[in-house]
Amino acid sequence: MIKQTGKKPAKTCYTHIGGKLGTLLFEKFIGEGWITKEKSGDKHFFITDKGQEEFTKLGIDLSQIKSEEL
Repeated sequence: MIKQTGKKPAKTCYTHIGGKLGTLLFEKFIGEGWITKEKSGDKHFFITDKGQEEFTKLGIDLSQIKSEEL
């Protein structure tokens, strides 16, 4: 059983993490250089080489993400 103290919500938005947790993760990934945009005005982000290394260390299988032309 997982010990829970001061429960904090981990909300979802459809099938992905949303809410404050999603925002904090997103900001951390940008700050660490794991994801970025080619130009600041771009709509889409992409996973950097550093991000690929770090996500892999966390056990995240990035092969499940299809490459796209952004």
